[in-house]
Amino acid sequence: MSVTEPVKASRAALPQQAELEQLVADALTHAQKCGASAAEASVSVDAGLSVKVRMREVDTLEYQRDRGFGVTVYFGQRKGSASSADFSPASIRETVEAACTIARYTSEDNCQGLADAALMARDIPDLDLYHPWALEADAAIALARDCEVAALDADPRIVNSDGADVSSHGGVRVYGNTHGFIGGYHASRHGLSCVSVGKQNDEMQRDYWFTVSRRPDLLEAAQTVGKKAAERTLRRLGARRVGTARVPVLFAPEVARGVLGHFLGAIRGGAQYRKASFLYDKLGEQVFPSFVQIEEQPHLPCALGSAAFDSEGVATVPRHLVRDGVLETYLLGSYSARKLGMQSTGHAGGVHNLVVQPGEFGFDELVRHMGRGLVVTSLMGQGVNMVTGDYSRGASGFWVEDGALAYPVQEITVAGNLRDMLANIQAIGSDVDLRGNVRTGSILIDGLTVAGE
Repeated sequence: MSVTEPVKASRAALPQQAELEQLVADALTHAQKCGASAAEASVSVDAGLSVKVRMREVDTLEYQRDRGFGVTVYFGQRKGSASSADFSPASIRETVEAACTIARYTSEDNCQGLADAALMARDIPDLDLYHPWALEADAAIALARDCEVAALDADPRIVNSDGADVSSHGGVRVYGNTHGFIGGYHASRHGLSCVSVGKQNDEMQRDYWFTVSRRPDLLEAAQTVGKKAAERTLRRLGARRVGTARVPVLFAPEVARGVLGHFLGAIRGGAQYRKASFLYDKLGEQVFPSFVQIEEQPHLPCALGSAAFDSEGVATVPRHLVRDGVLETYLLGSYSARKLGMQSTGHAGGVHNLVVQPGEFGFDELVRHMGRGLVVTSLMGQGVNMVTGDYSRGASGFWVEDGALAYPVQEITVAGNLRDMLANIQAIGSDVDLRGNVRTGSILIDGLTVAGE
């Protein structure tokens, strides 16, 4: 194809990590020459290919190459930041000088500054994060077509498609500061997804499936992704609303991680020092049932959330966030830690591989256990108040009667309070979804209000 050749020509190799480390080191040296008492800088280069095919035709073909440099300087406890996409020595110097100018005009904040020097990562392990994929445009298009065709040919009721996407991205990042720390790593991320549309009588439904990994050889086959998208779409046909009831709700793994995301937001340092959390000041208290164990495992080889250090250079370490249902730590960067009179936990930029200990029962067994209630497979809307914990979101999924899926449901809401929802978890499934930074099975929660008709 004519579009392939420019893409081939533009897919230049990523720079060596050593080149970017020198750029960061030069920026830090210049910041100190300009009078900064401390400084930190980061640089990144990312490149990738994305293809979308819809109804067997190429919809989009994009090659991305992005890069950025950012520097933050401190004059005592005054802070200034600036950024640029130009890596030339003159531009780096100008960017540093701009940050210094800004810092001279900002007000002092006694919580500003670099993370503590003693917390810097000193031994940086190889976490096996970089697996480039020699994927050219024609091959990516063929994969996307195979995926979509598998969905379209799965059943006559699959009448349309929102497309199949193939993506392959890689990047290199380096961070350094005037504590003498400079570290970096290469990382890759590849994915394949498909959205299909089904029709039965006058009703239409859509659903999707996707696969993602740092290693291309660990992706599900294109045909498998397409068939799963079609199967998920077909099972939604015949969806109806249900009457209002207070019942157990089983969140499928792909939406259960969203519930845990609200928990993570509530224990972030910023929410805690602002007193804007439904879990404010709950450190050391029972938040979940005693069987719930939640760990962070930042050094899992090849995992999507793995990192040896956070965005401030603080070493990441395995830790329990929740042990026997008790909250053991907040998620703190250096600024929020100082606001709370605590120490950074290495969470500037977020968590790294949150792992919820699975239970002994799989999805089907949890459905049988719940007897009558709702399985949620999709959530919509933003009806969550992080201060009060009030939770109300649009949902779709399946109604359960006599321990079995009875029929699909749509246009309903699921409501409760997040504090009560976490405390009323009945079980966590063994059907763990590994396609993200939060690894969890299905979560069964008792006593939620389902509203429809």
